[in-house]
Parts: sequence; C-alpha cells; structure tokens
Amino acid sequence: MHNGVIHTRWQRITLILIAFCTVIVVRNANAHGGVVRNDDLCLINIGYLQAHFKIYLPRSRQQEEFCEDLPEATESVFVMEYMRSILREMPIDFRIIRDVTGLGRFAQLDDVAQIKNLDEATVFYQPAIIEPDVFTIIHQFNEDGWYIGIVTATPQDTGKIYTAIFPFKVGSIGIGYWPFLVGLMILIQFGYWYTSGSITRWREYWNKRSIQESGR
Repeated sequence: MHNGVIHTRWQRITLILIAFCTVIVVRNANAHGGVVRNDDLCLINIGYLQAHFKIYLPRSRQQEEFCEDLPEATESVFVMEYMRSILREMPIDFRIIRDVTGLGRFAQLDDVAQIKNLDEATVFYQPAIIEPDVFTIIHQFNEDGWYIGIVTATPQDTGKIYTAIFPFKVGSIGIGYWPFLVGLMILIQFGYWYTSGSITRWREYWNKRSIQESGR
C-alpha cells in the first residue's frame, strides 16, 4: 500500500513536470513575437499587416539570409519587403534595444511596454519614415547578447499604431534552457523507474548474476 501511494504521488509529480515542460516549449514556440517562419520565408506580422523579413551580414556572410538570430556581432542589414501595399503609405519606425527585460526569447510586447526608459536601452533607432519600396536599415552590432527589435506602423488616416517585436540573439551567448529540460526529463524517467521497482529488480538481477558467475 505504501509503495502504491508513493507511485501515485510520483505519477502526479510527473504529470506536473510534463505540463511545466510543455508550457515552456509552447511559449518558446510563440515567443518569436512578430517574426515567423513560413516554409523558407520569414514573415513579420505588424498587427494584421505582413512583410517578408530578412537580415544580411554582408561583411562576413555575403548573401546568406537570417530570420532572427545572428551568429556574430557585425554590420547587419535588416530588410522588410511589403506584402500589403498599404504599408507603402504608412510611416514606419524601427528600433533595436538591449534586452533589459532579461527574458530573452520569452520577451513579449507587454514586457517591452514596462521598460521605464526605452531610450536608455536603445542601440539603434530609425524615426518613422514612409518607404514606398523596400524598408532597409543598417546597424553595426559591437556586442554579443540578447536584443529586441521593435517595428511600428501608423496608418495616417486612423493614427492607430501597429507594433511587432522580435527578440533575437547576436553571437554565442550559451546553450539556453534545453539542458535544463533534458535533465528534467531524465529525472522524471529515473523517478518512474525507482517508484515502479525497475531499479530494484535490475539491481537484484545483476547481484544474482554476479553471485552465479563468482560461483563458477
């Protein structure tokens, strides 16, 4: 009965841990903010408006395209190609800030809105301009780390602001949270083996085999 209670409790703990891992994975999948990958294309969603989005590192990677994360701190060219003609008539501004939220990939628009001094965190800002063709900005990154891109578009007839944010990392800044998740899943598996008696049976089997071999 006692073992049955322990097993039931571990099953509950396992379900909680699995649910926790699922939340982390799902939030990470949705944490890319306004930039999403569609087949081989990257799209940025500025409210209901969309544009093709790509980043180039011309000094080191020539014509290679990046969706968000950049492998090194260098001169970077951000390009938006409009998918909706209405964007050609809207003032659009582009800002890059250091990730002072500390949330990395999980940063959301509400987190950015809570930053008290946005200008202090800003490393690049392009004031609102109307670009009828392709919207392009160039920024020289000098430090590795997490950054957040912020794009806003404002229709001139309504004045309503549409915003997209996209957290991204520059350079090598560690291996992220995956080791934690893998370690947690291994812990869950070992816990299951322990409470189900698998480890005890395995130990008894090898002890018995060792005794048999030593008696030969």
